[in-house]
Amino acid sequence: MDEPTRQAADVTGRSVGTGGAEAATKAFVAHRNLLFTVAYEMLGSASDAEDVLQETWLRWADVDQATVREPRAFLVRITTRQALTRLRTLSRRRESYVGPWLPEPLLTSPDVAEDAELADSVSMAMLLVLETLRPTERAVFVLREVFGLGYGEIAQAVGRTTTAVRQIAHRARAHVAARRPRESVSPARSRKALAAFQQAVETGDLRGLLDVIAPDVVLLTDGGGVVRAALRPVVGARDVAGVLGRLTSATFRPAQVNGSPALILRTGGEIDTVLAVRLEGGLITGLYAVRNPGKLSRVGRETALGR
Repeated sequence: MDEPTRQAADVTGRSVGTGGAEAATKAFVAHRNLLFTVAYEMLGSASDAEDVLQETWLRWADVDQATVREPRAFLVRITTRQALTRLRTLSRRRESYVGPWLPEPLLTSPDVAEDAELADSVSMAMLLVLETLRPTERAVFVLREVFGLGYGEIAQAVGRTTTAVRQIAHRARAHVAARRPRESVSPARSRKALAAFQQAVETGDLRGLLDVIAPDVVLLTDGGGVVRAALRPVVGARDVAGVLGRLTSATFRPAQVNGSPALILRTGGEIDTVLAVRLEGGLITGLYAVRNPGKLSRVGRETALGR
């Protein structure tokens, strides 16, 4: 059984080809990676995205397959509606989150990095920008800009008119454009900058560190109130360097996280932190350190994404 099929079986509780669920299961398997990616980009949480897929399957399994002309569009519509419902709940929960909230990092395969648009859309920096959108704006932006759905399809998914969706898309696009990274950085350039950064941190080379981080660099650390982490953003090269200087006892391993080069830090053989970066003008302008243990389970294995 291949990986997508095994994952679908995990969600459905059935094997492909069993009884009357055969057509529904095959369609779900075919589009599972897409559906997970839609949910994850809307929620910033893999665990919540998986829950949305469970809910999507339960509704999809009850649908008369003979009435469905486009399974992909139908499944995306169900997933979007379920993700919107969950997103509104999560927004209230995050208001009481201890310290900065960061998306749940995913260990991704090289093919995600090769798809520049997909890699950009799931990057830590972009997911944080998407957090500043209202739920419906976020859904419209993701479905239109990342997955290229038509306005009519999106209107059905979010329960708005096509005219309203066009207006929401325009507003969301302008909002994101004003906040997203100002330049696109190639994976090769990112890896080079990250390697220089890693060497400087591992060796305690303050001068080398200051050469690769921007003067106004911002470090966000997400401990979720479970492990030690700064409760507010750390701003400025000197202060950030001071925090990073305490990491010399950790071991660093480069990895592809959310489609971009990142570092996985281990202490005592256990994953301690996932450190993602934001690059602009050849310098690191943002550092995203996820330390909350509840968010680190997906960096032990690759997560399949798709458009």
